[in-house]
Formats: sequence, structure tokens, C-alpha cells
Amino acid sequence: MNLIALGINHNSAAVEVRERVAFAPEQVNEALVDAIDSARLDEVVILSTCNRTEIYAISTDSGALADKAQQVVEWMANYHHLSAEELRDAAYHFENAEALHHIIQVAAGLDSMVLGEPQIFGQLKSAYSVAADSGTIGSELGRVFPRVFAIAKRVRTDTAIGENPVSVAYAAVDVASHIFAELNSCSALLVGAGETIELVARHLVEAGVSRIVIANRTLGRARELAQKFGAEAVLLAEIPEQLLHADIVITSTASQLPILGKGAVEQAIKARKHRPMLMVDIAVPRDIESQVGELRDVYLYSVDDLREIVDQNMRNRQSEASKADLIIGEGVREFVEEIRSLGAVDSVKEYRALAEDLREQELQRALRALARGDDPQQIVAQLARGITNKLIHAPTAGLKQASIDGRQDLLASARRLLGLSEFGSGDKATSTAATEEESTRPTQAASDSAERGDRTLQ
Repeated sequence: MNLIALGINHNSAAVEVRERVAFAPEQVNEALVDAIDSARLDEVVILSTCNRTEIYAISTDSGALADKAQQVVEWMANYHHLSAEELRDAAYHFENAEALHHIIQVAAGLDSMVLGEPQIFGQLKSAYSVAADSGTIGSELGRVFPRVFAIAKRVRTDTAIGENPVSVAYAAVDVASHIFAELNSCSALLVGAGETIELVARHLVEAGVSRIVIANRTLGRARELAQKFGAEAVLLAEIPEQLLHADIVITSTASQLPILGKGAVEQAIKARKHRPMLMVDIAVPRDIESQVGELRDVYLYSVDDLREIVDQNMRNRQSEASKADLIIGEGVREFVEEIRSLGAVDSVKEYRALAEDLREQELQRALRALARGDDPQQIVAQLARGITNKLIHAPTAGLKQASIDGRQDLLASARRLLGLSEFGSGDKATSTAATEEESTRPTQAASDSAERGDRTLQ
């Protein structure tokens, strides 16, 4: 197969290294062609994400794949103007079946920072598509990647590897679903406008929360985020007013001081006539004073309180990951067997053509004998004998020579190929000379028979 998978990821290199070897989208086409030319690769795909840069390649050079992998590392270093030694220390590589196994793990999210994350599958498909458009996909990778995608899809279908979200944003919404029976009648106040709050908003919308308000230090950013989810945008100064209507409050800012104190929340609870309020503080340092948790009808959770939910979901994913590994292992074995079987295709075709030619020769001889008026029974017997003798002549000659040469390994392989029992009629699993002699007698007899048959035909 001559397949190489090589790269760095979040486990092998710090972000300072990963960002230096990342390929910008506009660079990939050029880099693919350059890798073919400079690293002397036959086929190549480049995957570049925030957490990994990997190269999947086919090389038919006569040298070892490990040497070719080092050549690719040097190419990557030169391309990005890095020290080859620095990159070599952070890089890993896999070959053939192990490389295929690794690529499938990547596609299925089993090698991701967040176990089971789904985005990587689309990123890998995009990388394959870009390589195809650049003309760096040939017959080998053209077989490998469709199988990779098929097995990765099976992992997603047959396991629950991606069914347990592992973000604190999801955990916050999960807590809300346990406190409030009907989220579609709840109002949520989100404090902050970063990536975490955006993810919270997405989960809340999916959960059916009826009203979402986003409060931020700058109104522009709050409005930008609010537009994505049909939410309202307000300034931090308007939080006291919004607290009156908020059943769910989730905060995630970069503030060094608390934004919500006990007094403001206490006033809001009184105005709400003690309707319960869930408050989730995802920020570090905390946005909500810890004393708020002392108030009746307020359920206050910190990021540490959510950790158990996240950890449980991670444990669930880990258990599913073991199932995924079995699926991947089975898929890799099947694919490797298919690839290996292709090596016999030409031999099978040639042997079948030879057999058909021998059959045709004997058939024509039989037809000529029938035309002369010869005895049909004798003709049929001769036809069967002639075809048999010609088909077994080469194998029996080979068996005889292998026996003369003392090639017991070759004899054993030949017996398996010919569909014979492991041992001949007189064979025993011993190493004595007498036993070896005995094991060759059936071969000798078959060879002699073939020779007699050949003389009969002449």
C-alpha cells in the first residue's frame, strides 16, 4: 500500500509549534503540488486545523517508508522556514495499516482534543476534496479515503461517541433542563459575548428557551451575537432590570471583579415573588459573588460544579471509544485483505487463461477424433485425461523440485494452495528423515502419473 500518515497535533506539540506549521487555506493548493515535486511523493493530502497538521501520502520509492517520512518532515520544515530538528522532535508518523488506522481515528474524532468531536470529519473531507481538485489524488488514496469515510460514518452510526456533549456550555443548559420542567417558557440572560456564551446560546435555542437576552460591555458585539439567535442585546448596566425577567442567568466574561452581587440578585428575587432562578457562573475569575448561593430560590452553580457533568459525559464517550476501536480494527483488516487480494488478480487471470487454452486444445482434439468416427467413450476418457495431465504438469513438476531442494516450507504452502490436507497420507509432524521421505511419496506418484499421461498424449 505504501501509505504514510505524518504530522503533529495537540498531543505532540505546543500551540507555538502547531501555529508555525499550519497551512493557510490559500496555501494548500501550492503546498500539495510542492510536496509532490520536492518530497517526491506520488499522491498527497494535507489536513490543517487548529489542533493538527497532517500529511497523508503514497510513495512508491524503493527506499523504506520511514526514510520517506523523514524526507517529508524536512520538506515541511523547509516550507515553513523551520528547523528540521525542531519539527522532527514533535512529529509522528505511521505506515500502511497503522497509517490507515490513524486516519480513521482522526476522521471519527477519536484522536481529537475533545473526544468524538464531529467537526474533524468535515475538515478531512474538505482536505481530500482540495487534493482531488489539485490533482494530487491517484488510485491509491482514491481507494483509501472513501473507505476511511465509510468506516468513520459507521463509528458514528453504531456507537454513541458523539452523543454526550462535553462542554461546560452544554452542562449549563443540561442543569437548566433538570431544574425547569418546561424550558420553552423560560427566559435566559447571558452575560458576556465570547465563544462560550455563543455556544450556550446555541444550546439554549436548541432546547427551546423562549427568550434570550445577551448583556455585554460593548453593545456592538452583543448585537452581533444576538442576531445569530434571534436574541436581544443590552449593556451590562441594564442587567438589574433584566434580572427581573430572567429564569436562567449564565455568565462568562473576562472581568476581574464580580459583575453580579448578592444585593442585586436579592432585589430581583423579591420582585419575582420568589420564583426560582438558576444562575451558572462559567467564568474564572467568577462573575457572580459566592454569597448569592445563600439566597432562597437561587440555584448557583460554578464551573467546578459543572465538572461532574462534563466528566460523566467524557466517561460515556470513553466507553463508546472502545467499541469504536473494534469497528476501526475490523475495517482496517478487511481493507488490507482487499488490497492484498488485488496482488493476485493478474496471476489468477493468467492462470485461468492458461487453463482455458489447454481446455480448448483438448476439446479440438476430441472433436477431430469424433469427426474421424473414433469410439466416443475412448474420446471422452482421453479428453478428461488430457486436460487433467496438462493442468497438473507444472504444479507436480514444481512439487518434485521443491522436494529435491528440501523446501518443506514451499511444499506446505503448495499443499494449501492446491487444497490438499496439511499432511500427506504418510506424513507425521516429526522431523525424521524417514517421515520427510514418506511425505514426498504422494508428490512423486503424482509427478510420475503426470509424466505417463504426457507420454500417452505424444
